[in-house]
Amino acid sequence: MRKHLLSFGHGYSAQALACRLLPSGWKVTGTTRDEKKIIKLRDTGIVPLLWGDACIEEAFSNVTAVLISVGPSEKGDPVFLRYRNLFEKYAADIDWVGYLSTTGVYGDFGGQWVDEETMPNPQTKRGQLRFHAEKRWQSIPGLPLHIFRLAGIYGPGRDPFSKVRNGTAKRIIKKGQVFSRIHVDDIAQVLAASLTAPNPGRIYNVCDDNPAPPQDVVGYAAELLELPLPPIVNFETAELSPMARSFYAENKKVSNTRLKSELGVTLFYPDYKIGLKKILRE
Repeated sequence: MRKHLLSFGHGYSAQALACRLLPSGWKVTGTTRDEKKIIKLRDTGIVPLLWGDACIEEAFSNVTAVLISVGPSEKGDPVFLRYRNLFEKYAADIDWVGYLSTTGVYGDFGGQWVDEETMPNPQTKRGQLRFHAEKRWQSIPGLPLHIFRLAGIYGPGRDPFSKVRNGTAKRIIKKGQVFSRIHVDDIAQVLAASLTAPNPGRIYNVCDDNPAPPQDVVGYAAELLELPLPPIVNFETAELSPMARSFYAENKKVSNTRLKSELGVTLFYPDYKIGLKKILRE
């Protein structure tokens, strides 16, 4: 059976998915804008293509699935803008298209729960751009589109341990603030489960079971390292980049019930404590 994934923007989450697919006989073609990554991708079993390469159109003619994890800009979604005609041309020949969006499209719900039936109302520019990109992809007739709204991604190399170790970590506190998270390995298993049981048009929240205050996560990382708790800093006086501050503008708990009930997924890391312990062991 032909199994070929074309991955636009073959980054952190896409690489985790490829690690699951390659051993089961999938061919994975991944795009990058960085020529220096070509050899690295090839060494991991990926067929690398530079963004804009003429071979991308050739790849479309024999893929069964496409993953899009490139973020949109003010101009729009770069994959949609450049390759919309190819998606329209091959829509009937592709079994599955996955678009990695963000739970930021929901906006602020004052710490209340949201699910996939909740009407998005993004307040940040990042969330607004993602929601616009979702709608653009949904506009292509016959495209077997699946939208995955990812919570905050963590995993090896994307964890609080290095900042705790070097003394730059802080426990930033904003009363009532919680965030949802997801380990990169759980993103990969959710995508893989969807690939085996396509349901075009479906939207899935991809997050763990335990929305939690950010200061608790940093504190637990310090506890695991047996180091002093990082200092507490009030959000209003914290020195944060505009991007980091924007994350605190929206407060909600995100439900993952659908991915469990429809995709049959049992999370490897249902909460951040299990995930951080595993990262530290490795």
